Amino acid sequence: MIKIAMIPARYAASRFPAKLMQLLGDKTVIRHTYDNTVATGLFDKVMVVTDSNIIYNEITSHGGKATMSIQQHESGSDRIAETVAGMDVDIVVNVQGDEPFVQKEPLQKLLAVFEGDAAQNVQVASLMQVLKDPKFISDPNYVKVVVDKNMNALLFSRSVIPYHRNQQIIPVYYEHIGVYAFRKQALVNFTNWPITPLEAVEKIECLRYLENGIPIKMVITQYMGIEIDTPEDLVWAAKLL
Repeated sequence: MIKIAMIPARYAASRFPAKLMQLLGDKTVIRHTYDNTVATGLFDKVMVVTDSNIIYNEITSHGGKATMSIQQHESGSDRIAETVAGMDVDIVVNVQGDEPFVQKEPLQKLLAVFEGDAAQNVQVASLMQVLKDPKFISDPNYVKVVVDKNMNALLFSRSVIPYHRNQQIIPVYYEHIGVYAFRKQALVNFTNWPITPLEAVEKIECLRYLENGIPIKMVITQYMGIEIDTPEDLVWAAKLL
């Protein structure tokens, strides 16, 4: 299989404008994400897809690969679908630009669900990790996911799911990590569908798949670092360098 990693990168961000160009140690957030994705050695190609000349120049001036998206897009998946539509590729991994601590093992586990006899029905997969801190569980910036017994997503939400009504049971909370893997056609289909009601109200793009009846296989990972959504996240991330 031909496997590529695409990193959608918007310059504007509602919660933290220009967050991808913020310095984290001696490199910008987007360069950490790009360099660490390349360093996994899992992909035939790694490319940043952006609407910003600033981000494009940041990557290419340091020897990386980047392309400018032509159209305006609502989601990162829409942005990379435009680029991969004409490419010869089997599996596309969408690594969010604000994931500077990308590691090999989680991505390797994600790609593994597309291999073997049972993989033929997997069209989309994504990562999640256990959330234990009540502050993060209640934070709408942390997207939660609940799964069925086959590890397919039942629902993604910024609300606390599951709701802890039965105090005799200790629930497990999972944070959805915005790293996806798609078969090419599933990604192309996504961008041809209109935005769905739950996607629009929650601002969670993968809900478009669930609302169109496409299962999302979830893979548990132990640690993917910190997503840079706020200035506070950047300060916290700097302590981990």
